[in-house]
Amino acid sequence: MPYANPPVQHLLPTVIVSGLVVVGVDGSASSLAAVEVAAWEARLRGAGLRAVHAFVWPAMHVPLGPSALGPPDGGLQNMVDRLVAEAVERARTVAPEVDVSHVVVTGEPLTVLEAQSRAAELVVVGSRGMGGFVGLLVGSTAVHLAAHGRCPVLVVRETPHSDGPVVLGVGGSAAGRRAVDFAFADAALRQAPLVALHTWTTWNAPMPGPQDPSEPYANPPGALAEEEEEERLLSEALAGRQERYPGVVVEHRLVHGGTREALIEASRSAQLLVVGARGRGGFAGLLLGSVSQALLHHAHCPVAGCGERGAGSGERGAGERH
Repeated sequence: MPYANPPVQHLLPTVIVSGLVVVGVDGSASSLAAVEVAAWEARLRGAGLRAVHAFVWPAMHVPLGPSALGPPDGGLQNMVDRLVAEAVERARTVAPEVDVSHVVVTGEPLTVLEAQSRAAELVVVGSRGMGGFVGLLVGSTAVHLAAHGRCPVLVVRETPHSDGPVVLGVGGSAAGRRAVDFAFADAALRQAPLVALHTWTTWNAPMPGPQDPSEPYANPPGALAEEEEEERLLSEALAGRQERYPGVVVEHRLVHGGTREALIEASRSAQLLVVGARGRGGFAGLLLGSVSQALLHHAHCPVAGCGERGAGSGERGAGERH
């Protein structure tokens, strides 16, 4: 099938669209796996799919065409054309009913994907990269994107278990509400059970306040925790969602122990692991520190990170050609 070369673009103003999954592509095996998952996610949501490549070389003012001494189909521009074409073909093979578009944007990956997340209800990336997305999950880029993107970010690691549950890491904070909403909505789309997992230790959870508000009360670190209080916090974090999603079967799972160990273990049988940007107790700084690195590198299923910013607003760059 003839394939038009994708345009090289700068970041542009935005106009409103809706129903879009964005996937970062760079020609690596990991990004092609992400394309397959993204196509499936778009089909599940009845959304369109946009394959996005961050093209850093034009900003560095290097030649994009073939060398005078090389083959006519060489050069950076032709390389990008081929890798984007492969990604689009892969997506259309996996989900032929999905409307697949593509765009090449001049810039570095974090800036490009963060801007693209404004248009999307979900951004999908692979766990390893090359070219425009080299080292995406090795350093701080993926952590920053998951924490600050305008929509949830799905990091594709191992092949998910199609019949497993959606596992939600519940921290009990206001910042985790987006993760709870996303997990319930996704479990409903997948027709999968939901495991709401909350970890606690004796020394990391607050004591309940006194019944008499006139009594002095502080919540010092090291206050002894009780399992009943942790169950109450878990129930409060999920309040109202069961009524909105009556078809989702929910298991409350309290784990007395470490956060990363519990979530990595739960991911072994899961089709998706959902976590928020920040938490309290065992989930403090979940996507901003060592726990996030452990999940992104060692989880046994895709990991969806829900940051603190608003949900995807349905915007895209004006003038983008697909």
